[in-house]
Amino acid sequence: MNTELPQDDQNEEQAAAEQTPAEESSPAVEETVVESIEIVETVEVEAVEAEIVEETPATETESVETTPQLTLGDSAEDAGADSEEEAEEKPYVEPKIRGRIDKFGTAMGTGRRKTSVARVRIKDGTGQFVVNGRPLEDYFCLERDQKMIKAPLKALEELGNVDVWVRVNGGGITGQTGAVVLGIARAMQVKNPANHSTLSEGGYLTRDGRMVERKKYGLAKARKSFQFSKR
Repeated sequence: MNTELPQDDQNEEQAAAEQTPAEESSPAVEETVVESIEIVETVEVEAVEAEIVEETPATETESVETTPQLTLGDSAEDAGADSEEEAEEKPYVEPKIRGRIDKFGTAMGTGRRKTSVARVRIKDGTGQFVVNGRPLEDYFCLERDQKMIKAPLKALEELGNVDVWVRVNGGGITGQTGAVVLGIARAMQVKNPANHSTLSEGGYLTRDGRMVERKKYGLAKARKSFQFSKR
């Protein structure tokens, strides 16, 4: 019995045999391609995540720096540190000396208050205090005025170590007292510039610019009016 197949059937079997390995191998190729694509995607995702992680600290710090912090108040230590820094940053300004020293070594200063003018001379001595040719206690009888006049010398611890001569005119007792205080402070400042800080802190170098308000037309005084009668 002849078992050989026709030529056409043999060709079909060979073609099928040749095609089956290719068909069987195609899923494997597809799987490798898919795996390679997944690896590439994972690598790209990891790279993107790494970039995000690197960028987040910078953005956080920028946000922290830009956003203001609300506080109820600085502590005493912070306030002291800030004040010290400001004091260090402020440039030193030479104080303005309003007085002079004559050829005999006497310090002279002029003080004014309201309409009073006081010319003061100070020199090292035993504590003598003369106002218009009279002792201080005789010219300024009020103890309040005497304490005010001696205050600059007490602040400098020079009371009893210097002699003071004063010529004052104009105004009343209160105005003359203020003028003498300013004149003494300016004379002590020019005598020793190191006294500036002590005198300035005490307020003895400040010129009191308050003056009497002028009288207005139609009024009894600066603001006082005459009695008004309706009928």
